[in-house]
Amino acid sequence: MFLMKKTMKEESENDDDEIESESDDDEDSIESEEPKLKYERIRNTLEDILSKDAASCMAVHTKFMAVGTHWGMVHVLDLQGNNIEGKEFAKHSTTVNQISLDSNGDYLSSCSDDGRVAITGLYEDEFNQIQSFDCPVKSLALDPRFSRQSSGRQFVTGSDKLTLHERGFFNRSKSTILHQGEGPIRTVKWKGCFVAWANDLGVKVYDLSSKRRITFIKRDHDEKLRPEIYPCQLCWKDNVTLLVGWANTVKICVVKERRQLEGKDMPNRYVEIVSAFTTDFYVCGLAPMNSDIVVIAYITAEITECDDDTEESEGAWRPQLKIITPLVDDYELVSGEALSIRGFQDYRPSDYHLAHLEGEGVFYIVSPKDIVLARKRDMDDHVSWLMENEKFEEALAETKAHAKVLQRHKVLDTGMAYLNYLINEGEFEKAASMCEPILGKQKDLWEQEVYQFAKLHKLKTISPYIPRGDLRLSKAIYEMILNDFLKTDLEGFHQLIKEWPPDLYDLMTLVCAVQDRLLRDPNNRILMQTLGELYSYDQRYDKALAIYLKLGHKDVFSLIHRHNLFDSIQYKIVTLMEFDTERAVNLLIENVTKVPVKKVVEQLEEHPELLYHYLDALFHKHPNLSQDFQALQVKLYAEFNRDKLLPFLRNSQHCPMEVALEVCEQRRFIPEMVFLLGRMGNTTQALRLIIEEMGDVDRAIEFAKEHDDTALWDELIDASMDKPSFITGLLNNIGTHVDPIILINRIKEGMEIPGLRDSLVKILQDYNLQISLREGCKKILVSDCFALLDRLNRSQKRGIKVEDDHHCDSCHDQILVGESQPSVVVFYCHHTFHEECMIAQNMENCMICHSQRKGPGSIMAAFR
Repeated sequence: MFLMKKTMKEESENDDDEIESESDDDEDSIESEEPKLKYERIRNTLEDILSKDAASCMAVHTKFMAVGTHWGMVHVLDLQGNNIEGKEFAKHSTTVNQISLDSNGDYLSSCSDDGRVAITGLYEDEFNQIQSFDCPVKSLALDPRFSRQSSGRQFVTGSDKLTLHERGFFNRSKSTILHQGEGPIRTVKWKGCFVAWANDLGVKVYDLSSKRRITFIKRDHDEKLRPEIYPCQLCWKDNVTLLVGWANTVKICVVKERRQLEGKDMPNRYVEIVSAFTTDFYVCGLAPMNSDIVVIAYITAEITECDDDTEESEGAWRPQLKIITPLVDDYELVSGEALSIRGFQDYRPSDYHLAHLEGEGVFYIVSPKDIVLARKRDMDDHVSWLMENEKFEEALAETKAHAKVLQRHKVLDTGMAYLNYLINEGEFEKAASMCEPILGKQKDLWEQEVYQFAKLHKLKTISPYIPRGDLRLSKAIYEMILNDFLKTDLEGFHQLIKEWPPDLYDLMTLVCAVQDRLLRDPNNRILMQTLGELYSYDQRYDKALAIYLKLGHKDVFSLIHRHNLFDSIQYKIVTLMEFDTERAVNLLIENVTKVPVKKVVEQLEEHPELLYHYLDALFHKHPNLSQDFQALQVKLYAEFNRDKLLPFLRNSQHCPMEVALEVCEQRRFIPEMVFLLGRMGNTTQALRLIIEEMGDVDRAIEFAKEHDDTALWDELIDASMDKPSFITGLLNNIGTHVDPIILINRIKEGMEIPGLRDSLVKILQDYNLQISLREGCKKILVSDCFALLDRLNRSQKRGIKVEDDHHCDSCHDQILVGESQPSVVVFYCHHTFHEECMIAQNMENCMICHSQRKGPGSIMAAFR
């Protein structure tokens, strides 16, 4: 909102269309409350007219406005104040008091103090007329349906009486006096079937449908306020609601139906005053705005005290346009704004008029030298006010919520203004975060903002929000940001290289920039790692691999796998394994066809521990591929991991035993030597090693059991005769392999053997256990034999079905031949013979099975 403190001279020199207003609230209210209306002074032809003449009244339609002047002219203009050719009427010789239009905007009527009433068709002249009366006509109202044929072409005039004029039969004029005898009728308003008018005593309403006056609202304000200076203001809100403003009072009247007639002379409708209150200003015009009322307020020092220093104290105050919410007996002020009307110091309340477009929220403040348009503020205005008051977040939210009804540039302008505000306030982080929702996919605006951040040295702030998806900016933008990070934040630079797609910028440009920086700082690991990633993006994988290996970068293995760089690592195997032995071994083992085993072994010959890890994994994964290196593998196990040597020897099928034995003998690996000697067949020597070197009777017994050789047992018993502990071990364990009596007989008399008694008891227990097991097995066997024999017997007793189509397996005739059926013999093998054929063949068994050596059959069934 703009505040206006200007003289009339300054106002006349102001060429802007926007009229300035000043809130009548305090300064805090001005800053915090948004105005409800916006104002615009109507210029163009109207301004020229009012520079020579003065407006006395006005009527407005959605298609045009009609302005009456004090010189008796009626000017029909478009809503911007431009002249409509041929629509200027000189129907009167003095002041035009009131103009009335029909609802279609086809006919215009006017009245004047010269006693004339003119009705003019704007598009046809069939019903044009001028009537002259013998007294001044102060008011008139045209039937809203005047242009319709069924209307009767009615209109009312108000002079010292209220008269209804209409066309009767044969198109004859007819006049009916509706009211007279109470002084001049100063204003008339017609809505539907109701005509409201005001004279000096009060307001009356006439019902045309019943042809009766239905109410009289008495004037109840100070009688000193002369009606010609403080005229009554009437306005129909709808078909039944009348707004009355007179001097410093406002009434809202509603036409209602009577529920039942109270008497014969009572009209069927009445008017109820639903709201009546006194104001602290004089009402110069009023109109509805939804549930509120818009009024022109005329304020003088008599009502409100005035500061003697203000220019208004020299004359009338600025008129105010107020929006009030009516209550039953009071009102609430919604907003009030003082208007800068030309010449307001010299005007009286009767010089102001308020016209409005019904339902449009558009109001016209009419004064002799000025007409100001007041319009309900739309969403564009609301957003503009929010921006002017630096409420950018609210403005942005509103533009998003109402993007469909706002002009496209308004949404963008709001966002850009918000960004500029945030930047000016130093809120760079917030400004950067708002770029995406505000700028959207507009490349030019994005680049403009990035350059603005660059000028402020804030590229780091906007970098997380810069588009890198479907929308792509110029490569120079991304390179500029990366270069800023390269100079000031290497960690951030490296992070951006990892996060940003490489097609956002020119790879060679970045590679060169990093190389230049490395010349000044050659050992910087972050720069080297970043360069490696850039090489990888540029598909120069060999260079990337070299850098990764030098740095020991964890992604080196994924790089090799992803880009099949196995040829590049042929001579970097040692470096690769020194970096991460486990992953390197897994990589090599899984790709033995790409990196030959022989090549790896050659590379690792001078690094035996690394070679050990490789061959160990190779043996477990690909044992056949390791057979040429198993002799070497024995030495490596012996040196680096003896625990794996014996399992290796047990599982290996290609390890040279002699070489392995020699290695074990050199290191005196007794368990391994025992295994090798046993594998080579030298069990006796192996047993001696167990007895003499290991002294492990349990191991010796296990060894003997494993080979199950009587001579080996004898050797073990002989070697144990001078070792009581061995004898105890043998007594406890050989009962199931060697007769314990043999061992006992060889024990020297008088030898003290620890635990002998327990050992003998165990032998006896083992013997008893064996006897019990044998008897139990025997019982089970006998039981099974009887059960099987019984099953066989039952099976053999079963009958065998012989079909009609069966033939004798000797003579090949049918077995069954009718009543003279011979005896039939069926063997368990299901071969069938006539008994006569068997006698003739001298058969005792099935000759077919016997000839095939399947064992003799026996007769299963025979019948004659």
